[in-house]
Amino acid sequence: MSIENNKTMNLAPTLLSNTFNRFFDSEKSSGTLLIICTIAAILITNSPIGHGYLSLWHSTIGGVSLEHWVNDGLMAIFFLLIGLELEREIYIGELSNIKNALLPICAAIGGMLLPALIHLTLNYATPTQGGIGIPMATDIAFALGVLAILGNRIPSSLKVFVVAFAVIDDLDAILIIATFYTAKLSVWYLVSATLVWALLIMLNRLRVMVLLPYLAGGILLWFLMLKSGIHATVAGIMLAFAIPFSARDSDRRSPSHKLEHFLHKPVAFVILPIFALANTGIMFESDWLHGLTSANSLGIAMGLIVGKPLGVTLFCVIAVAIGICRLPSDLKLPHIVGAGMLGGIGFTMSIFITNLAFTEYPATINAAKMTILFASLTSGLLGLLWLRLMKKSQL
Repeated sequence: MSIENNKTMNLAPTLLSNTFNRFFDSEKSSGTLLIICTIAAILITNSPIGHGYLSLWHSTIGGVSLEHWVNDGLMAIFFLLIGLELEREIYIGELSNIKNALLPICAAIGGMLLPALIHLTLNYATPTQGGIGIPMATDIAFALGVLAILGNRIPSSLKVFVVAFAVIDDLDAILIIATFYTAKLSVWYLVSATLVWALLIMLNRLRVMVLLPYLAGGILLWFLMLKSGIHATVAGIMLAFAIPFSARDSDRRSPSHKLEHFLHKPVAFVILPIFALANTGIMFESDWLHGLTSANSLGIAMGLIVGKPLGVTLFCVIAVAIGICRLPSDLKLPHIVGAGMLGGIGFTMSIFITNLAFTEYPATINAAKMTILFASLTSGLLGLLWLRLMKKSQL
């Protein structure tokens, strides 16, 4: 069954909740701040004080560099928020209904597999093959920032669709980090972390609705995951699904909702800007153009700019055609194409995975980050222009 013939099965247009609108507003504002911090980091790095700026992030606190405290510590809180958002989507959001959930799930799968395939094709059996995870992720803040520019020109269902598949994208990225970017595994620490998580799940089942024991357990879980060899940020997702969420009282009283509401602004306006300042200090040296033409850079750029929209669109078309999911009545195929273009804005997660993939190759990291910025900017502009033009042509 084609998408056009499937209109009789379409879902009603999406009505946005107050929670979603608050989330959307914080994310689009965060995107603006991230741009400012990224530009500032690049300008400072390539100024006379650039080396001092980079040395600042490599200075040690407690035997660990400041950059690692940001990437292993503060970003665990970011992943905790991602997990809480995903939990909300599963209980009462776009993912709570299987017919609704299948569309963004298929989009996320396509948007993950095709970019990975493109990167792998160009880098197979080379030292940069480990960068396969870089073009898989979507930056929610920047994607929603572009949608915010479009305002009422786009249907509300598109906003929800982009959020849903971007959150699933991030979950996929976390699974990839846990599976493929673990250098050395300590079984005993991993078992201990699992036992702590099981205890927190038990508190959830007993309906312990006070946040303190979960937060205390979460800190211990983070430490044990750090020592296990699996990236410590995975603890954030694990903790999120241990914290109780009740659809019945989700608007005000559930611990999950309270924590998600509390974390929105610190993550959007403190943690992510600090991450950008610490990780986007890209040095433009005399041969910087050469770095953009390497197999790794081409794999990242082609994966984000071409692979994302193609994968998202292709998997959605197939899923709707065979009848496993449906489109909301105000969402059409060109909207999906535009959403796929916005999915090519990798930024935060792509940079995060870059740091894990090439820990011993700073030149490769620098070139990869440069490519991520270029590809994300290109994807964002293409998505913005596409959706604006589609509105003018009366989709």
